[in-house]
Amino acid sequence: MLKALSRPAVKLVERYLPDPYIFVLLLTVIAAAAAIAVERQTPLAVMRMWGDGFWNLLTFSMQMLLVLVTGYMLASSPPVKKLLQRLAALAKGPGGAILLVTYVSLAASWINWGFGLVVGALFAKELARLIRVDYRLLVASAYSGFIVWHGGLAGSVPLTVATDGHFSADQIGVIGTGSTIFAFFNLAIVVMLFIAVPLVNRMMLPDEKDSVFVDPQLLGDDEPSRVRITRPAERMENSVVLAWLVGIPGLIFLVDHFFLRSGGLNLNVVNFLFLFLAIVLHRTPRSLLDSLHEAIKGGAGIVIQFPFYAGIMAIMVQSGLATSMSEALVSFATETTLPFWTFISAGIVNLFVPSGGGQWAVQAPVMIPAAQALGVDIPRMAMAVAWGDAWTNLLQPFWALPVLGIAGLKAKDIMGFCLIQLLITGVLISIGLTWF
Repeated sequence: MLKALSRPAVKLVERYLPDPYIFVLLLTVIAAAAAIAVERQTPLAVMRMWGDGFWNLLTFSMQMLLVLVTGYMLASSPPVKKLLQRLAALAKGPGGAILLVTYVSLAASWINWGFGLVVGALFAKELARLIRVDYRLLVASAYSGFIVWHGGLAGSVPLTVATDGHFSADQIGVIGTGSTIFAFFNLAIVVMLFIAVPLVNRMMLPDEKDSVFVDPQLLGDDEPSRVRITRPAERMENSVVLAWLVGIPGLIFLVDHFFLRSGGLNLNVVNFLFLFLAIVLHRTPRSLLDSLHEAIKGGAGIVIQFPFYAGIMAIMVQSGLATSMSEALVSFATETTLPFWTFISAGIVNLFVPSGGGQWAVQAPVMIPAAQALGVDIPRMAMAVAWGDAWTNLLQPFWALPVLGIAGLKAKDIMGFCLIQLLITGVLISIGLTWF
């Protein structure tokens, strides 16, 4: 049944979903028009909001570019290649490949969202080298595991409300992760998704005649080329000692960060880990630079599109449009249905404000008073925002850019399969938030 449903969904998306750059331009126009029509903002005011906020995600843009680049360099190192090959060998046939890549992506994303994006995409490429399987669905399966990130260890909303002195602490206090990430209802949702998402992906596996395969040779060369050293400069470029003099201290710094200073895992730490592991495992600077040259090709979308999303976020927040959308959707909610409508509103807002922390800052001033007025559990409401933010990432190509860059695909190639996951996971998450 799902195979039959996915076929028209894939064709529909392939035909009508534009390139992510066109998508962000359309969202910009929609957000600006809505701010003018709904919030009665002047065109000049909206233009100023957009322009002033256009570069607000520069740091984050660089972090995301480094997620792609450092992850690619790490995975292209000889030891990691061998590890991925051994893990990929566990898959027996196309169906096994789809299940395995989904489980790996789900587990990695629950630990850390940046880690999950990179590992899933790189593992999908390795599986495609060994098994003849629809490459679109394989990469879509790798991306679909991302849905659990906001209910996992690196979820920005639950970690924000668990931090002393967070911006809404005077209203709700500090809420520990035992009431959010490790609450029964949240763990139940995670378990349901760990069961359902792989099975749905497996059931969407197209027939041979409908599948799109990729030539394994196009996914990269597994064997490093021999280097003939003729100049002193080349000797330094191929020096293991020079690479390890810098790489090993970087790894020692991480040991100090985690074990002596009890530091946490965030995006900067993940990128630092990937980079210095890559430096050590590639052994020579030349090997690392060759890998970097290949990795950077997939980063163009991140460089050009993230500033536009920063501008959209500025319009949504400063014009009051995000608040109005949230208020409209929860205005008719009851004690029982508020988590559901919070989830739906967060999913809609996420299309325009694809940032978990930023979305909580926008929606918390609306959702917290509504929950308090109706007597709804605040941790459940906070996680409803978190899950709504994660849910529509299956439709919003913003977070898929690193995966697509690594895999060498376009958004239209995978979003048809993700659309089916969007519908099914939306039902499961709604049930968990409302009745568990």
